[in-house]
Amino acid sequence: MSKFTRRYVAQGIGLTLAGGTLLKAAPARAATEEEAALGKKLLATVPPHGERALGRADAPVVVVEYASATCPHCAEFHVDVLPSLKQTYIDTGKVRWIFREFPLDQRALAVFMLTRCIPEEKYFGTIDMVFRRQELWNGDKVRTELLKIMQMAGLSEAEFDACLKRQDLATGIYETGKAAKDQFGVKGTPTFFVNGKFVDGHKDSSAISAAIDAALAGQ
Repeated sequence: MSKFTRRYVAQGIGLTLAGGTLLKAAPARAATEEEAALGKKLLATVPPHGERALGRADAPVVVVEYASATCPHCAEFHVDVLPSLKQTYIDTGKVRWIFREFPLDQRALAVFMLTRCIPEEKYFGTIDMVFRRQELWNGDKVRTELLKIMQMAGLSEAEFDACLKRQDLATGIYETGKAAKDQFGVKGTPTFFVNGKFVDGHKDSSAISAAIDAALAGQ
């Protein structure tokens, strides 16, 4: 058994890095009027440890993405789709892209804790690496492979282990996911909101571009 199957307990959360369910996954669901009504609240709700976002703070369109580090569809999106969206909308100042944690299991929670321990300017580069190497670290060599990624972001092994014991991080990330589920109806990953409105981009990523274009046209 790998050393990475050690148990870290954080604020009542059994953080077993070998696995375990945290927030139950479910297929993405259709948009509702209630979601539209909750749009302003969604954008005003800031995670306990702050937002992680790409793009101008005053961009006319805001996309909120909820993702899990162990979600294969999230990895596909970040590797195959997001780079194009970034070039077209984020880098041109049209979209602010907010990434929020929705860990579906204990490993995902651990990954998100670690990415909160690195310098903020290295956050998205590390998230990208996490998704690109998902099949490598989400297996028998989870500690070894995750440590490699986090060391590239500047964490020492001692800092790596200390980060995984931080109760405040575990609790804050868990609360972010719980709020998404309880207040905004997020049931699976990836889930997207464009200017506060749910967009079913789970299976058809072109729906996200269409929603952004519609929001830009309606400015």
